Amino acid sequence: MVLTVEDLGKSYGEKVLFGHVNLNVNDGDKIGIVGVNGTGKSTFLKTVAGRLEADTGSMTKMRNLRISYLEQAKEFDSDNTVLMEVFKDETPLMEALREYELALAKFEAGDLSEKNQQKMVKSSAQIDSLNGWNVESDAKNILTHLGINNFEAKVSTLSAGQQKRLALATALIQPCDLLLLDEPTNHLDSDTIGWLEDYLAHIKCSLLMVTHDRYFLDHVASGILEFDKGRTYSYEGNYSDYLEQKAARIEREEAGERKRQNFLRNELAWIRRGAQARSTKQKARIQRYEEVRDQKVDIARNQIEMGLAGSRLGRTVIELEHVNYKVGERDIVKDFSYVVLRNDRIGILGGNGAGKTTLLNLISGRLQPVKGNVTIGQTVKLGYFSQTNEELDVRLRAIEYIREEANFITLADGTKLSASQLMERFLFPPELQWTHIGRLSGGEKRRLFLLRVLMSEPNVLLLDEPTNDLDLETMGILESFIEDFNGAIVFVSHDRFFVDRMARKVFVCDGRGNFETYVGGYSDYHQRKVEEEARQHAEMAKVNRQKSKVTADIAEEKQPVKKKKGLTLGEQKEYAEIEAVIASKEGELKVIQLQMSQNATDYDKLRELTKEEQRCSEELERLMDRWAYLEENHAT
Repeated sequence: MVLTVEDLGKSYGEKVLFGHVNLNVNDGDKIGIVGVNGTGKSTFLKTVAGRLEADTGSMTKMRNLRISYLEQAKEFDSDNTVLMEVFKDETPLMEALREYELALAKFEAGDLSEKNQQKMVKSSAQIDSLNGWNVESDAKNILTHLGINNFEAKVSTLSAGQQKRLALATALIQPCDLLLLDEPTNHLDSDTIGWLEDYLAHIKCSLLMVTHDRYFLDHVASGILEFDKGRTYSYEGNYSDYLEQKAARIEREEAGERKRQNFLRNELAWIRRGAQARSTKQKARIQRYEEVRDQKVDIARNQIEMGLAGSRLGRTVIELEHVNYKVGERDIVKDFSYVVLRNDRIGILGGNGAGKTTLLNLISGRLQPVKGNVTIGQTVKLGYFSQTNEELDVRLRAIEYIREEANFITLADGTKLSASQLMERFLFPPELQWTHIGRLSGGEKRRLFLLRVLMSEPNVLLLDEPTNDLDLETMGILESFIEDFNGAIVFVSHDRFFVDRMARKVFVCDGRGNFETYVGGYSDYHQRKVEEEARQHAEMAKVNRQKSKVTADIAEEKQPVKKKKGLTLGEQKEYAEIEAVIASKEGELKVIQLQMSQNATDYDKLRELTKEEQRCSEELERLMDRWAYLEENHAT
């Protein structure tokens, strides 16, 4: 047993974040923590990490438990290099690695003093004794996969996104028994999230993670802990299993509530017949009725089916004509043209820093192209949900902030909702509506900002990473809203589930200013990408074989004619059969590549098939070399 949590609870003033949490974490468990923002998921992780004290309950940890913790906002020493921050832990190995990197940096900068060289020798010997050089290699490998290639760069020179990825690297590299990750996929692109899924699926330590990435939970989690209205529920399996088990739990709760209401109706009728208090038995029956009546039962489920009426869009929505945008000499957007249609649902994909937000800002008119034109129709009313919240006045109450935009909103069916009614639909109960903004969690502030954007009743919606810091329930509400939205939507997102559900087409940026359009969502694009890579790989292999044969022929022509040594009987038999073997192996390779295209979204299967493809290609290459030898020595 790695960790046992019993009846754990935490409150802030009158607000109960969570209570009665019970959880067993065994060796190798990978548990995803889900729930609405503000229910205490991050606070729970901090409590497990030892950063906070619980108000009630207890935790039992295995002896000498090593914990590595990724928090949402990590502070760095800006003067440290990347590797110095990665090795910042106070264990003997990390101290030795840190000392070595510091001495090495001084040495490379020209400090050849005996003192510095002795530090290098001493720390190097200590790393040797702790078998720690593989840790340094792993650290550089992890940093590279997370898009950080300059290991000697000062932390102060890194962008905000790079610092987030550095924080993740520092958590992953620490040797530990229990890894705690709070929103690890935020600010990662789709390819990097895929790498992280594979990495976490194969680590040996136990894992507790707060994340709202549904595909990520499906591929990594072996259990789910749900925080719901101050209570917690444990489920076995991944996210898909959790959805099935939760639906069954809700059904049982609703059935139990129906039985409770029937009991209360029957008992109330009995009491009204005048049978009160004539015997001890009757007194007990009345007491039982009162106990059941006073039970607190909350089975309300926030469901939302709504779309904004908005103002009607005219013929022109947004048109981009040969748009170009540069930063210095670098092309961010190059010769891009597109006409946004009234009911478009467009996702923008690409790596970090590739230009996705820049394209969104060009579409919105926040940036002006250096070349080309962006035309925004006169009837367009934009709603822009940016990556960072606008500056919120923490002195305002949540409902006051929303009412600054509007008091009422008109739905697509003509229904009018007050600001308070709409807030309830977006998981702001009355008591939370009157809470000062400064007391809201980061996720609640994000949800409040989204609500204000929607309250402006736009007819074109631009969303930049809308799922970052939103809980799963709010994301479900947002997705339902988008499905019913009467207007165009263009969004940037690394959430593959969100893109698959929402997008009808995607723009994919290659990081050099080029945007290519694909019909469908993320999985459709990814499958075509895998098919294209498999086709290119097969063509390259074919070209390489042809080049090898041409090179061999040229070499043979240049060599003086010599007598072939001939083949043995065994080699003659092998020569007669080898072309059929090669053809069979080529067929096997094609089958593997076809299976890769068919399993483009199944990352575990895709990883196995990639290994099979490599093995098959290597065998084919050996067969081709063997064929070349037999062909050369075959006596005519």
